[in-house]
Amino acid sequence: MRWTDLLRVGAHGLRTRPLRVALSAVGIAIGIAAMTAVVGISASSSAELDRKLAELGTNLLTVGPGQSLFGGDSQLPLEAVPMIERIAPVESAAATGAVDAKVYRTDLIPGNESGGIAVKAAEADLLEVVGAEVAAGRWIDGAAGDFPAVVLGADAAGALGVSAGPEVQIWLGGRWFAVVGVLAPVELAPELDNAALVGWAAAERYLDFDLHATEVYARAAETAVTDVQAVLGATANPEHPEEVDVSRPSDALVAAEAAEASFTGLLLGLGAVALLVGGVGVANTMVISVLERRGEIGLRRSLGATRADVRGQFLAESLLLSLLGGAGGVALGSGITAAYAAWQGWPPTVPAWVLAGGVAATAAIGAVAGLYPAVKAARLSPTEALTAP
Repeated sequence: MRWTDLLRVGAHGLRTRPLRVALSAVGIAIGIAAMTAVVGISASSSAELDRKLAELGTNLLTVGPGQSLFGGDSQLPLEAVPMIERIAPVESAAATGAVDAKVYRTDLIPGNESGGIAVKAAEADLLEVVGAEVAAGRWIDGAAGDFPAVVLGADAAGALGVSAGPEVQIWLGGRWFAVVGVLAPVELAPELDNAALVGWAAAERYLDFDLHATEVYARAAETAVTDVQAVLGATANPEHPEEVDVSRPSDALVAAEAAEASFTGLLLGLGAVALLVGGVGVANTMVISVLERRGEIGLRRSLGATRADVRGQFLAESLLLSLLGGAGGVALGSGITAAYAAWQGWPPTVPAWVLAGGVAATAAIGAVAGLYPAVKAARLSPTEALTAP
């Protein structure tokens, strides 16, 4: 028999048992859909991370005080920011400084209660350096930085239940501050999301700020990030470079993606188990098919069909059954990926190797699952098959 004849005969065999075929194909489809969706969602997440890093940049570095030799909190020198700006590859730098003050919605809240909102003094060019945006209102640059005005991070504004406006005020450090702006979430500096930011001069004037930076953000040339990172500690605090913590915020995003990739591996394993169960279902379907169709096998053998023809017929049925489930699983998994990516606002991405691998895996499952039933069918003699009950 030609291979086209085998496919036609195999397809006819499947059409005679539609319900059993559909249930077996569903088992294969679930496993392939799970694996396709897991890889597709992971790839979409990685594509979104790449897009986000391309937009935000990977050249932002942060400098902060670490621990002193005796375990206490160290302090950056007052000249830390201008010294960092003197590093040739550093394109810009700005700082925030921790302020000892509490934030409340009104002055009627007891002073021993706190919502956990940090108060920070901020330099005028902070937004440009960290790549942040104002979601409502304006930033505390220019004259606004000299007066009791505050810009709230996205989480801080939500916790206080306020928005930016000329008449909106909060009780900060024992006096009223006007809320002039609210920031959008800051991807590379999430510590700003739950902060109340006041101007550098205003913090000194109204909140007794000591002018020491507690976090310096520096943008370096893309080609010199590693070199700049190596000298930042010694530049920010020449006397005690070991007491300076230097980090790269984009590394945290990459680390989170790596953790997600590990979880993806676990889900892939579960998908493989589901695919194996589907393969067992196909094998079971084919074994039952051989037992039920012994009369057909005997008739074909009596009419001149060879053992190879019978073996090829049942292998073709098994392959078609598996490929039917695999095609459905790839389509379902791709649909789930597209839907989830659209919900998250990610670019939907399903690697081509996943689509090809899904089809290849189902073909392999079909061949393995159908091998024993096909051999068993081919070994039946015409007499034995025709006289079987």
